[in-house]
Amino acid sequence: MNPESSRHSSSHAPELLTTPTVALPVDKELVLKVIPMPADCNANGDIFGGWVMAQVDLAGAVVPARYVNGRMATVAVNQFIFKQPVRVGDILSFFAEVTRIGNTSVTVQVEVYAERFHSQKKYVKVTEASLTYVAIDDAGRPRKIENRVEKTQETM
Repeated sequence: MNPESSRHSSSHAPELLTTPTVALPVDKELVLKVIPMPADCNANGDIFGGWVMAQVDLAGAVVPARYVNGRMATVAVNQFIFKQPVRVGDILSFFAEVTRIGNTSVTVQVEVYAERFHSQKKYVKVTEASLTYVAIDDAGRPRKIENRVEKTQETM
């Protein structure tokens, strides 16, 4: 099969032709950009899901740190959805938004978008997750978040 005809074959179609691109969110904050490398690959040539999860955890901690003012720990991964594979060379953009602030915890929504290596400025949503972080004291016990500002449904 020549390269021209393989471009239109559904079984060999590049992801660029089959996955619609999306606009980046304007209601969330860009908190991290990273490019996965070959050492982050699984046997299929895709990036390990665990590597993506670790990056989401790092990105998710950025915004709640402003409310917690001290140590915090990830206490729950409420939801984690892998929508598309991540590949070596993709430029990943992590967007985060606080969705709930409790007495000791902060819940964050993280969305991850990939700019594929060969299609810059075109974005594909690859992952979304909800994580909860808890403020902790020096002994690792939960502590009250001082001066917390409620984020209500109306302001989201």
